[in-house]
Amino acid sequence: VRLVESGGGSVQTGGSLRLSCVASGYSVRYGHYMGWFRRAPGKEREAVAIFDRYGDENYTDLVKVRFTISKEDAMNALILQMNSLGPEDTATYYCAAGGWSPQWSEASNYAYWGQGTQVTVSS
Repeated sequence: VRLVESGGGSVQTGGSLRLSCVASGYSVRYGHYMGWFRRAPGKEREAVAIFDRYGDENYTDLVKVRFTISKEDAMNALILQMNSLGPEDTATYYCAAGGWSPQWSEASNYAYWGQGTQVTVSS
């Protein structure tokens, strides 16, 4: 299984970015528990947006309304649309897949990880 993220970059406060995670060896359409984590400098990795086994979207309170997770079946990709970005969103964003339990916010729940893509938001 390989997960490859792209779309990170540097934006100013209030800007938007669209992250993509293309999967190989894993079906985004039929997989369970997949989505996005992030790690800010000096902080623990935290869940951002996750599809659970029922296909429902789960978000950390910090990004609700501003971020949207979706799938592009044709590309076998996960998408994270991020709007109204602020400096607090600066982090390395990771795609995760292959989760197996309802503990969707726990990083240990996921078998597969991408290499990460950097998002930097300046004030």
